[in-house]
Amino acid sequence: MSRPAGRADEDGSTPVDERSAADREELAAQVELLREENRRLRADHARARRSHHRRTALGLAAVGLLAAATASLFPGSREALFVLAATGLFGAVLTYYLTPERFVAAAVGEAAARAHADGLAAVAADVGLSDERVYLAGADGRVRLFVPQRSSFSVPADPTPGFVVGEDPAERGLVVDATGEALFGGFERALDGPLGGDLRTVADQLAGGLVDGLELVDRATPELDGRTLRVGVAGSALGPVDGFDHPVASFAATVAARALGEPVSASVVPGDDRHDAVVVIEPVEA
Repeated sequence: MSRPAGRADEDGSTPVDERSAADREELAAQVELLREENRRLRADHARARRSHHRRTALGLAAVGLLAAATASLFPGSREALFVLAATGLFGAVLTYYLTPERFVAAAVGEAAARAHADGLAAVAADVGLSDERVYLAGADGRVRLFVPQRSSFSVPADPTPGFVVGEDPAERGLVVDATGEALFGGFERALDGPLGGDLRTVADQLAGGLVDGLELVDRATPELDGRTLRVGVAGSALGPVDGFDHPVASFAATVAARALGEPVSASVVPGDDRHDAVVVIEPVEA
């Protein structure tokens, strides 16, 4: 015979459904507390980072003011002290006003990159595309990734995003905007001079961009063998670099394609005791 919901058992214990409801309420309360604590910790972290930047700005300003005040005491060094004062004050202004207001954890970027790579890899596998990865510039100058259907392929004349289903079977495949193209603008603006026009010149530029400019990896070591560029990387901020159009490999291939003005293939092979992986870039005959 069934017992009405909400009534106590004969021995005085609480019915199972009431205990389950109480447990769910307790868990919901704990989850909300954890969410609130997580929000508080993120806010505290952001404040700490902003405070660190602003303390740096104040330190630079103090150095600048001290140098300016000291210039009157040492006439012989006045010019150098005024230069130091101007540098300190200018650096203080830049540091204060360019302090980032929002910080994105590397884990968030890694998750987004992995989702992007997994989605495109699933599409490529579903339609039976090859493992080749070719980076080439379109008519608008933007570098795109072409994944041919066959291992023996021809580069499409008009690499617009989408599936290439022309009459020539060798040109069929998938074209997508390269992740590295989205990163190239900031890298180019940070260069001391123009982008190199050959792999030997551009090798050090793209390695510096990976480490210092974009901070995608902790270490990047370029090696040139004829027309083949190998870039050993370690400490990727966005997880393993062998994913579909991973930002590290995509950026290296984008820079090489722009420097050479011709299509390049990109692949990732296991590293050695110095590197986690090696990005291999080779020119492709159009």
